[in-house]
Amino acid sequence: MSQYDFDLFVIGAGSGGVRASRMAAGFGARVAVAEDRYLGGTCVNVGCVPKKLFSYAAHFSEDIADAAGYGWDVAAPGFDWPRLVANKNAEISRLNGIYRNLLLSAGVQLIEGRARFIDSHHVEVDGRRYSAERVLIATGGWPHVPDFPGNEHVISSNEVFFLDKLPKRVLVVGGGYIAIEFAGIFHGLGCETTQLYRGELFLRGFDCSVREHMASVLAEKGVRLRFNGDVARIERNADQSLSVTLASGEQMETDLVLYATGRRAHTDDLGLENTAVELDDNGNIRVDEHYQTTDPAVLAIGDVTGTVQLTPVALAEGMALARRLYRPEEYVPVDYNDIPTAVFCIPNIATLGLSEEQARADGHRLRIYESRFRAMRNTLAGRSEQSLMKLVVDKDTDRVLGVHMVGPEAGEIVQGLAVAIKAGATKAVFDATLGIHPTAAEEFVTMRTPSRED
Repeated sequence: MSQYDFDLFVIGAGSGGVRASRMAAGFGARVAVAEDRYLGGTCVNVGCVPKKLFSYAAHFSEDIADAAGYGWDVAAPGFDWPRLVANKNAEISRLNGIYRNLLLSAGVQLIEGRARFIDSHHVEVDGRRYSAERVLIATGGWPHVPDFPGNEHVISSNEVFFLDKLPKRVLVVGGGYIAIEFAGIFHGLGCETTQLYRGELFLRGFDCSVREHMASVLAEKGVRLRFNGDVARIERNADQSLSVTLASGEQMETDLVLYATGRRAHTDDLGLENTAVELDDNGNIRVDEHYQTTDPAVLAIGDVTGTVQLTPVALAEGMALARRLYRPEEYVPVDYNDIPTAVFCIPNIATLGLSEEQARADGHRLRIYESRFRAMRNTLAGRSEQSLMKLVVDKDTDRVLGVHMVGPEAGEIVQGLAVAIKAGATKAVFDATLGIHPTAAEEFVTMRTPSRED
């Protein structure tokens, strides 16, 4: 018999932790997982899933308005925020139950509470100690709000899903995908929305065409975009509204301030000081290519390591780790190249592979194919909004290095193209592929003339 209670003790039942637990148990390991908050982690509870549900809700304001152009007399008497929140809560509760059943049916022991290291092989949860040959940290990330006078008056993406009422005026601070998604959600639900970002243009790291196009579309919709600005302090007024003073001295009045300025590794109160685990300069757990920390008995996967912060990446890492430990003959390292991702703003963004800027920095000579057009649905609706589609092609090899889109169902479209890009598709393959007419997606296989080339 093993000297330990478990072969693998997992801290955190988010996407990566659940996948690693289930896979390891399926391979015959004795596994426990400890979770102190909610099963499914950020994605299920305060991330991808509720965010997309809210995004659907926000889309309906445009759908209702567009219906008139198609002959429908549709009235929009009002929007019931509490009903949306209640229905969302019911769906998340259902998913929590599914995660619980998945773990238990796989033979994983579920322990509810915050696990803390006593030493490298021992953890404590609510006063009870457990021993394990290996401990896996999969605690994910946590929203970060900078320190400034009045920061106690703001909320993060954790709290935004549980607001009692919908505010009339909202200030969203940040320039990443969470900020741009919630700016679109609040605007679509009828809030007077301002997005404030300290840089010159939001969505840093995305293709520049996407960034510029999205800024134009949001401004046209009526979202107030404020770049090169930052909050200096916030004060609560007698009527419970907020006075926001910017670094420039300008003042703004609003009812809610949502801070979406980044996430940090959730390592608080884990007892890492009782192990040999090291953190990098950004507070992420330092791991090698096999998710091994600097402590031989401790591993880490997912957002807590500072790698690509996406649910499918955490899932892939959990699967790869379980195979490496308990089914090494099946182990295949995670390939971090050409990872598709979507931003569920309004309209959606989807991106895959290299941006034009990244490709040039890597030394590629390029041909750029770029198309902006009004989707067919927008014609009778009388909506001027345009979609963007872009291909970044290596001029010497003809290989498609990047695919970028802003428009309805962008994520659904680019997911399909991800298979082709992973297989090494060239522009000639795109050209030889017949389009489905009439669709927006066919634009990706009908762009023939480069917008520019080296």
